[in-house]
Amino acid sequence: MDKVKINQYVSFSKVIQGFWRAQDWQWTPQQLNRYINELVERGITTMDHADIYGSYTCEGIFGEALKLSPQLRNQIEIVTKCGIVLPSSPDQTISGHRYDHSKAHIQHSVDRSLQQLNVDHLDSLLIHRPSPLMDPHEVTEALKTLVSEGKVKSFGVSNFNKSQYDLLSKCLVCDKLHITINQLEVSPYTLDAIENGNINHMYKDDVKIMSWSPMAGGKLFDLADEKAARIMAIVSPLAQKYNVTSNGIIMAWLDKHPATIMPVLGTHKIERIDQAIEGLKVTLTDQEWFDIYTASLGHDIP
Repeated sequence: MDKVKINQYVSFSKVIQGFWRAQDWQWTPQQLNRYINELVERGITTMDHADIYGSYTCEGIFGEALKLSPQLRNQIEIVTKCGIVLPSSPDQTISGHRYDHSKAHIQHSVDRSLQQLNVDHLDSLLIHRPSPLMDPHEVTEALKTLVSEGKVKSFGVSNFNKSQYDLLSKCLVCDKLHITINQLEVSPYTLDAIENGNINHMYKDDVKIMSWSPMAGGKLFDLADEKAARIMAIVSPLAQKYNVTSNGIIMAWLDKHPATIMPVLGTHKIERIDQAIEGLKVTLTDQEWFDIYTASLGHDIP
């Protein structure tokens, strides 16, 4: 599988495995370890986490599996996110739901993630959600410290719009740091990041896109949904034409965009992974891409 260069220190696999549902899988460490090995064998080496996933449990679940094959750490890239605080936080002083982008919280979150994941550094750290109270200077100070300590190799954001990105990016650049990733919801069903210019804005600054919910959380396959039915009426014949699954066509649709879009898959079924990989071998025509696009819009382009 092709690798995507994030910065001079880190490259990601074109397809990324997400672990936000790892608690629900109810796997033993041995089962999860086997799955991680199967992913790596297929070239999927980038693993996406967040401190809050599974009410703060999923990183630890992954860390226990990683302990069984310590050599795997040199074959994978670990991404995690911080900045959201939930009432279920292990910190007993927290009683509400809010965002926290303070230097102390970011550093504490990273230290806990490293411990839970059983690693000594993160290949990328993302700020999980923008906050109305975000002080870009404080975030920059936290990142400078984490980089200098060797705990973080690259930095990014998640769910940031253009103005939120610009606010933080301008401050970081002053300290010769760079946002390398923005994790956004992108799928044939969810076009917001394309329509509002967010992806183009990231492309301009060579910021790579991690696409969360590339299958719209399964909504694409709910044919009772009028929008999904329109999209799948185009996708299904293309799947037959190219001898792949509908999942594969969706992957091909994302891959055709000139910005680098790396889908984050949440499945724990290796056959779904294989279907996604097959889709990357398909090159849709421009017309086929636009047919899916306009089906999602619900109207023709001007």
